[in-house]
Amino acid sequence: MTLSDYAIRLMQPADFVAIGEICRIVYPTETPYTPEELAEHHAVFPQGQFVAEHVPSGVPVGVHFTLRLRLIDYHIDDSWDVLTARGTFADHDPVHGKTLYGADVFVRPDHQHHGLAHALTDATRRLVIDEELWRMVGASRLPGYGSVAANVTADEYVSDVVAGRRTDPVLSAHMKDGWSVVRPIHGYLQHDPESANWAAVIQWVNPASPPPPELALR
Repeated sequence: MTLSDYAIRLMQPADFVAIGEICRIVYPTETPYTPEELAEHHAVFPQGQFVAEHVPSGVPVGVHFTLRLRLIDYHIDDSWDVLTARGTFADHDPVHGKTLYGADVFVRPDHQHHGLAHALTDATRRLVIDEELWRMVGASRLPGYGSVAANVTADEYVSDVVAGRRTDPVLSAHMKDGWSVVRPIHGYLQHDPESANWAAVIQWVNPASPPPPELALR
């Protein structure tokens, strides 16, 4: 299979069951998204929920879920549950939310390594530009950190990855995809032993819309 076998499109209600199954496979220790939760996402911000479809089968195999936030109302250490209103996206702010928050991106394992995560991220970057937002913010898991956490601090680990002295399976891929690292945070996800419950805040700034000083991410 090649990237030409896939199409990036907006999520539709007919995708909900398949997306829940992908989530169950990718995050086996987590509760998968329910159709009701996905319907909430679709209702509050339909243009921000993207699907990678395997064209020959017509089946979704990857997703990127986003919402708009006014991040000055939050703390940089806030968890995924806080930033997504416990996964409901009820805090989506279509008026004052100048940051696109990447709540989740995942691809079925049997469809990985075809550039789908990159293609999904490109779609969200276009949304940032189209809606004249000034950045996209997310958090990167650090699945390589858990095995060295006893000897290396999270700050040291992330600095090493940024400098190219280490490779992390997720953060290194995000950096190659144009994201920059803000800093590591603890407790972003509550059940991520591979990352020792650490993550790195990452962002991509829209070059056409520089951030207003009062909204700069610190």
